[in-house]
Amino acid sequence: MRFGRKRNCVCFASERGLNIASFYFENESGASLKRPELFRLLSDCHVGDILLIKQVDRLSRLNAADWEKLKFELQSRKVRVVALDLPTSWVMISGGDEITSRMLDALNSMMLDMLAAIARKDYIDRRKRQQQGIEKRKSEGGYKGRQENIERNEGIMAMLKRGDSWNSIQAVSGCSRATLAKLAKRLKEHNTQA
Repeated sequence: MRFGRKRNCVCFASERGLNIASFYFENESGASLKRPELFRLLSDCHVGDILLIKQVDRLSRLNAADWEKLKFELQSRKVRVVALDLPTSWVMISGGDEITSRMLDALNSMMLDMLAAIARKDYIDRRKRQQQGIEKRKSEGGYKGRQENIERNEGIMAMLKRGDSWNSIQAVSGCSRATLAKLAKRLKEHNTQA
């Protein structure tokens, strides 16, 4: 799976004589387990495959319970996580003897846990600061919220009217499924009123 710059991962793999089987691009938040590309990647993995990521926070900004679920999925499939920002994980590429491999696996697991917790804290802190900024702007009368992309949404609604699939609409527009659901509901309400 590749999050971040493709070139960095390609260079890293090339320098270590690794072949990249596939790239996966996720548009969902690392703070959620509802990540279809991540789970497609996991279903495509074979025992011993390496999941190469640019940064741990691109894999997880999950709460503790969800991080444990994701770790279980990775461990049950015996997928090794290698992060460009976690040099201790680089050793996971070359196996070594059993004792050394087990020790490095334990060290890497602990480091992944720590970085995932730090990424979650950073996510929560940024959300708090964002909310504080919104509240301040509201109190000053300056906050209007996120403005709707009317032109894009009209195009999406036209595609929905034509009967295009949600996947094809997402591929063309880059919108989220939540946006599609909101626009489909709006279209349905409009049709029932007409």
